[in-house]
Amino acid sequence: MLTIAAARPSPYTFDLPSTALLVIDMQRDFLEPGGFGESLGNDVDQLRRTVAPLAALLADARAVGLTVVHTREGHLPDLSDCPPAKLLRGAPSKRIGDPGPNGRILVRGEYGHDIIDELVPLPGEPVVDKPGKGAFHATDLDALLTARGIRSLLVTGVTTEVCVHTTVREANDRGYECLVLADCVGSYFPEFHRVALDMIAAQGGIFGWVADSAQVRAALPTTPVLQPSS
Repeated sequence: MLTIAAARPSPYTFDLPSTALLVIDMQRDFLEPGGFGESLGNDVDQLRRTVAPLAALLADARAVGLTVVHTREGHLPDLSDCPPAKLLRGAPSKRIGDPGPNGRILVRGEYGHDIIDELVPLPGEPVVDKPGKGAFHATDLDALLTARGIRSLLVTGVTTEVCVHTTVREANDRGYECLVLADCVGSYFPEFHRVALDMIAAQGGIFGWVADSAQVRAALPTTPVLQPSS
């Protein structure tokens, strides 16, 4: 068992065979110009600070054989899985399905829908396509994790208060113990990021724990202990 002593609100203990690194929605449409994030008027550079620490954590996790799971938010080309409540909200410069510089926005199979080059999944790492904010809604993520004996999640990705928070809440209801890595999750709004992390760790860890990735990396073994995830 490994322990992250400095985690909030209390030390977080996890076992490598039953833990997965969950990388949520690190897609071009959210992190690069011309995608959905920018169409909502956001500064996509706000999310770029997560890339370097997440890449370092990902390399260490792979080196010890930790299970790694990626998610992508997006919709079928005919948008039949995108409800009007999502498609028609607000007044963005471009809506889901509209053409953009990286293809149709948030549509599966388009260049913008895919994960950024710095964090590209390796062969054998599951990629879960989700139509909603939470990674468990209308996906096989729970079955995938259960089949691998996963009970603890190291949670990373974007955005802190939306897809990350929704996924952590869903995971908590399903009995997973989540450690959210503060420097590996990001928001377009720094204040939302701070408050969202505080909400997770509040009331004795009502949704989970919060720590920095450096603390997890320091706790990982220096030699492989597991077979690579598949």
